[in-house]
Amino acid sequence: MKAFFSRFAAHRGALVGLIILAGVLLMAATCSLWFEESPWAMVAEPLIPPFQNGDYWFGTDMLGRDLAAGLAYGARVSLLVGVVSTVVAVLVGVLLGALAGYYGGWVDDVLMRLTEFFQTIPQLAMAVVLVAIFTPSIYSIVGAIAVVSWPPVARLVRGEFLTLRQREFVQAAVVIGQRPARIIFSQILPNVMAPIVVTASLMIATAILTESALSFLGLGDRNLMSWGFMIGAARTMLREAPMMSVLPGVAILLTVLAINLIGEGLNDATNPQLRRRGEA
Repeated sequence: MKAFFSRFAAHRGALVGLIILAGVLLMAATCSLWFEESPWAMVAEPLIPPFQNGDYWFGTDMLGRDLAAGLAYGARVSLLVGVVSTVVAVLVGVLLGALAGYYGGWVDDVLMRLTEFFQTIPQLAMAVVLVAIFTPSIYSIVGAIAVVSWPPVARLVRGEFLTLRQREFVQAAVVIGQRPARIIFSQILPNVMAPIVVTASLMIATAILTESALSFLGLGDRNLMSWGFMIGAARTMLREAPMMSVLPGVAILLTVLAINLIGEGLNDATNPQLRRRGEA
């Protein structure tokens, strides 16, 4: 574990990403302390320019809503959707990939054809259709993103299981009579966790982008402020107040960049031989 953290800390980009993500997490966790009013509340006159009012750091939008409050509460929504949808997608992908890789045969064929079916449909298009069918809400958004996100995890886990099920320690577990479920979860799965963690970290960034796109298109939860909604609401004010779109856009950029940098750091820390080969 100490070697893992030392390799991760050696990746400067990962440390920068960790600092940025920690700031976003802190903002999301304490936004209700900094902003007592709802981000939907009209608290001042419309279109106050950024950095010209001590009470409203980033100004106000066309309805007089505090942009700083919107950014803070939007961080909470984006991170919540990203993490929860990724957890659900990873659980589904790991389960299906493990079954396909361990049992093979017709089980593998059926599950991989199902996976390929989901992969043939563009992710954003399927997410839009699912959210529109089940009406926009935080639950339908999380479910839709999870549905379109699990296939890469399933294929990754299947490939790892196909390799590991032939190893000696797995064959030994079969010989002594361990049940398949125990072999899957206690023998093989722990050896697959490193690539799963790296993939999941990158999936969170993709989920945040997908949620922002859905909110931009008007398919976000109307009870929750999000960065995508802020950009979508401000698209008619690009000339008069461009910062209304720039600020949430920068927030999305920094958060997604930070998560991707952390993912690269995790990949280097879990695959040091691969990194050395690439540098050579």
